[in-house]
This record gives sequence, C-alpha cells and structure tokens, in this order.
Amino acid sequence: MEMSGEHKIKASKQEVWNNLNDPEVLKEAIPGCESIEKTSENELIATVKAKVGPVSAKFNGKVTLSNINPPSSYTISGEGQGGPAGFGKGSANVSLEEEDENTTILRFSATAQVGGKLAQIGTRLVDGAAKKIAGQFFENFAKILESDNTAEKEDILPNDKEADTSNKRNNLKISPFMWVSGLIIVILALILVFN
Repeated sequence: MEMSGEHKIKASKQEVWNNLNDPEVLKEAIPGCESIEKTSENELIATVKAKVGPVSAKFNGKVTLSNINPPSSYTISGEGQGGPAGFGKGSANVSLEEEDENTTILRFSATAQVGGKLAQIGTRLVDGAAKKIAGQFFENFAKILESDNTAEKEDILPNDKEADTSNKRNNLKISPFMWVSGLIIVILALILVFN
C-alpha cells in the first residue's frame, strides 16, 4: 500500500520546524496521543489511542529516523502494535518546503502494511478514518500556530506583566529528532488505519 499527501501550513518553515520540535505541541495536535518518549538518538516510542469503525485500541509505536536534513527533510520507518486490533509497519519520506515567508508546504509519501482486524475493515471506512486523523492533526497544529502567533503579537504590545510566558514552550524545545518523531506518529497512525 502506498499513500502521499501535501498540506499547506500558514507559517514560515522555521516556525513550523520550531513548533513540530515541541513535545507539548505534538501531544496536543496528534489525535489520541497519550505519550511520546525519545529512547535513543534516532528512536522514539509513542502511544496513540485510535478508533477505526468497530476497531478501537491503543497503538504502541516505535520509529527510527534516517536521512535527517534539518529543517527540510527526513526518512522514517516504524512499526506499531495494537494488540488484537492489528499491527502496521512502513516508511515515509517527509519534506518541508517554504512556499513564501508565511506558508510552508509539508509533503509526504509512504508505503505501509497492516494486519489483524485493521486489515479486515472495509477500505472506505479505513480511508475515511485516515483522512479524519490527518485532518484533525493539521487543524489542531494550525490552531496552535495561530495562537502562538497571537501571543507573540501580544508580547510586542506594551503591558504591565513582567512574567514572560512566551518562552515557556521555548524552554521545552528538544532536538529536531522530536519534530520528525511527532510527524512520524501521525504518519504511523495513518499507516495503522490506512489500507
């Protein structure tokens, strides 16, 4: 099975990179994400709760990164287990391209295999669930970026508060590995439900 997609994000390439590098943002944006944990320089594990038609399960996924070219592209490979619900494994090439200074295009192409109950669900149902999960991620992510941009504009305006909350997320930034990993989780979720 193969799939590909493209999404325009109303933010600069660097803003997209920075926010996808933030574990709080990723956990908030990924539908059903319960945890994200870096286990080594190039590996990550995550738990995502997903429902596709009658199949509902927690999927534990492990991903490995290669060909990392910050902040432009990477290759991911991974596998996820959802107990009796099934399993998935696959790989994807992902790239970020700046269309203009305020718009970034995220592109991906992936190959995947699924098994178990997930493989037995009808293609239309699986396709619909995959599109819904991806749509929710990008909608959530865009809202987070918009709220961050609003907060930045408010920080520029004079105010009486001395506390700087705009750096709260910056203090939680982690390596470029994490933003890639967050995207991997979304793609793994798609791989797990896309047949």
